[in-house]
Amino acid sequence: MKKLLNNNLIKNYTILLIFMTILEITFRTISNIPIFNLAFIRVFVGLNIISLITSFIISWMDKKYSKFFVIFLCLVYSAYTFFQMGFNNFIGVYASVNSSSQLGAVTDYVKEFLLSFLPKFYLIFIPFILLIIYYIFLDKFTELKLNKKFVLKRHIKYEPGIRTISTILVLLSLCFIYHETLVNDAFQDDLQTTSNEDLFKYPSIPSLAINQFGVITFGLLDIKSLYTEPPETYIFDANSDNISYDVDRDFDDTLWQEVIDEEDDDVLNMISNYLINSTITDYNEYTGLFEGKNLIMIMMESVNEIFINPDLYPNFYKMYSEGLTFTNNYSPRNSCATGNNEFSAMTGLYSIQNNCTANVYRRNKYFPSIFNLFNESGYRTLSMHDYTEAYYYRSTIHANMGSSMYYGVQDLGIPYYNEYKNWASDEDFMQVAMDITLDDSSEPFMLWLTTVSSHQPYNQSSIEGDKYLSITEGSNYSMDLRRYLSKLKTLDNALGILFERLEVAGKLDDTVIVLFGDHYPYGLKDATINEILDYDLNDYERERTPLVIYNSEITHTEIDKYTSYVNLTPTIANLFNLDYDPRLYMGSDVLSDEYLNLVVFADGSWKNDLVYYNAATSEITYYVDGSYTIDEIRAINEAITNKMGISSLIIENDYYTYLDNAINIKEIENETYANIDTENTEVQGG
Repeated sequence: MKKLLNNNLIKNYTILLIFMTILEITFRTISNIPIFNLAFIRVFVGLNIISLITSFIISWMDKKYSKFFVIFLCLVYSAYTFFQMGFNNFIGVYASVNSSSQLGAVTDYVKEFLLSFLPKFYLIFIPFILLIIYYIFLDKFTELKLNKKFVLKRHIKYEPGIRTISTILVLLSLCFIYHETLVNDAFQDDLQTTSNEDLFKYPSIPSLAINQFGVITFGLLDIKSLYTEPPETYIFDANSDNISYDVDRDFDDTLWQEVIDEEDDDVLNMISNYLINSTITDYNEYTGLFEGKNLIMIMMESVNEIFINPDLYPNFYKMYSEGLTFTNNYSPRNSCATGNNEFSAMTGLYSIQNNCTANVYRRNKYFPSIFNLFNESGYRTLSMHDYTEAYYYRSTIHANMGSSMYYGVQDLGIPYYNEYKNWASDEDFMQVAMDITLDDSSEPFMLWLTTVSSHQPYNQSSIEGDKYLSITEGSNYSMDLRRYLSKLKTLDNALGILFERLEVAGKLDDTVIVLFGDHYPYGLKDATINEILDYDLNDYERERTPLVIYNSEITHTEIDKYTSYVNLTPTIANLFNLDYDPRLYMGSDVLSDEYLNLVVFADGSWKNDLVYYNAATSEITYYVDGSYTIDEIRAINEAITNKMGISSLIIENDYYTYLDNAINIKEIENETYANIDTENTEVQGG
């Protein structure tokens, strides 16, 4: 009986609760997440539930095993929290089981990953150290106190049945309170982009989930999401995003409406109704500016505004200072920054926030993609990348996007390295890319290039990192920054090769070059970046990247609208006067009068020249005098949530394949019926 009485349920419950509470407070303090708010009440109640369930389970163990289990569990929680802080600092998002393929970016760069940890991150182990000190010096003392209270005085008859019933009753009470914090309006921020209840069911936005539930509960919810489906409903009025404009674009939606009328699937109809009622951007002064010209799109690896330097990088600067220059462009990072951002640039869709969308849905097809738009206009389409498929299945992805031919590094036949610190040379890449592209001049071409030379690591010697160190000789820059600048020189030289080859071939005037960065060089610490860029990198300013659309025959124009890669396909489609439907994209033509001037980040945060809205904390920061009303902020948040939600549904349901097939079937059916009617008329007339 005494053994049962001495089961330590209350003791372990108290230890776990205190430990996890201190851990959460430490994490939120380090991560600049508010502590003194209603969300932390939910976090604390959740920790009570976790502590009670855990302590009840281990109460059936032998005392020495239960002590070991508590220590092990607390170590796991500490290590997980430490990893999440490091992952967010290194990759830019919190890790999720749904984006496990991105762990390759950590396993391949273990040294860089560990070196990226800020000193303050190690403070997260203070609660665990305190726990060990407790077990060494205070455990026996508290055990005697508990025995005196619960055994010798016999105040509680701690029979197994009573223990179980008591635990269940307390647990039910805690669960009821927790549920109330999910559904009660007082605990729901008016500006929050996803309700706490939906977020609990499926933590689709890790940063918001961690803010609302805590890092430990998020980890458990994240594991649960492996066995649950994401929500399939989004709050939107079919006409909520449609703004009535007197536009010249005219679409015959007869077949699309017939597909909607005959479709029984609610999700597919939700997508269709949203899209068919979305805004149609009008023609504008830039429409057809590049009609009939060739197009070369270059997604530049790890390039930010450091690249805007006339002395170090004259080839890029020539295009930046002579083309259409977007001065407020961003490349928001997400679970798989390079692959997902490439995907978004090609489709005009937002990738799914918590997974490696490009890989997971690589078999989807997208008839509105940039390749297919140019295919339909009679262009020869090609895409190339000077690395292997170790991270992304580009040979499959690009083919399903509509690229007529994809060339990986092996297909190009240029030198490359299997060791991660060395990458292929963009100079070699550009020479071979031009050999292939310019070999056939029978039709206009559309070429997509994704570079690699400026990829991290920067904290160790490498071929490209050391090749052009001389350009920063005598500077006060750190060696990490100097190696990065050396790698950028390789990319700039590649752009010089591109200029030369196009000019020799007589194609320069007839070719448009679009350059944008996939993401900023997150292998560099903020302090290192600030050695050369003097602006504050907070509020997503570190994710500023250049965007240039260059042609030798145009007048230089600076465009200060806030934008990102999600707007590239519709913007280029308008510039080339391609046959496209603006409603099929979550991005929009930046040059149109109807463009909503803001940039959206992966977690639903957004900003423009007036305001920054932080979706993880629902905080608003104003940059100038004046403000939005709460209703205006709420309307923007709802529009963004709708776009990101519908975008996810389009991808998850391979909607464009469905719509393309359904409309083709309708066309065949209508043509068949028309032929039958014609034949019947002829018979009757005969």
